[in-house]
Amino acid sequence: MASRLSTSYRMNRVFRPDRAALVVPIDHGLVWGRVPQLEEPANVLRRFLKEDVTGFMVSTGIVKATEVEMAQNPAMARILAIDAFWPTSAPATGTGVLVASVEDAARMGVDCVKLLLPWNVNDAEKVQYCQRIGTVVSAAAKWDMPVMVEPVFLNHPRTPEIITAEMEVARVAYDLGADIIKITFPGPDATAKLCAELDIPIVVAGGPLSGDAKSTLKDVSDAIAAGAQGVVVGRKVWQRPAEETSWLIAEMAKASRSKFKRLW
Repeated sequence: MASRLSTSYRMNRVFRPDRAALVVPIDHGLVWGRVPQLEEPANVLRRFLKEDVTGFMVSTGIVKATEVEMAQNPAMARILAIDAFWPTSAPATGTGVLVASVEDAARMGVDCVKLLLPWNVNDAEKVQYCQRIGTVVSAAAKWDMPVMVEPVFLNHPRTPEIITAEMEVARVAYDLGADIIKITFPGPDATAKLCAELDIPIVVAGGPLSGDAKSTLKDVSDAIAAGAQGVVVGRKVWQRPAEETSWLIAEMAKASRSKFKRLW
């Protein structure tokens, strides 16, 4: 699949030619505050610098706290979360807001910006999200900054109906101009369908800690085999015991190479 994005400098820092991206998100504090096992987010990043990952999803505060370490590890990509939503416990009455700009991201030297696209919000908030993402996409073009958009139904059980609905919202994200879509794993068949329909990279989110390490590894392997260009796995790795985490990262890294097929 030929893509208009294949010559982008920053996209080729996020996505490598020989493996799927393996990104560790540690930006959860923007939405949830103090998260178990992420009480010291900068130290979590430093810990995973020693593992076989390709980058991190971060907040402005984490970028500022880890500038030296990241300068010493220039191969690692950084994806900056530039929005937040409160409260996730009551999305129908919640509000989203930008917390950083594309210019901030360019100044900090990150490789991509990421925004949520919650869809179980009220209609006025949907309008605000679409307008906000459109504005960011326009600003990002001036800086050649990729925009990742995450369709999501906040605080909602992942029923078959919700998984189908997230696929529909992924199309909204695409038409708004997203360069990358991040979606919670909808299963291998749905992932393959989404990858076939859209000519932009799809990355799969890990979601909250659940199941054992082998089930997480299977989901990651299945997602990459289905065409996902990367996985973004946080709580399912750093909320596990340290030895189990190292084993899981190593196995996911193997899968990121052996199961990978570059689609753009």
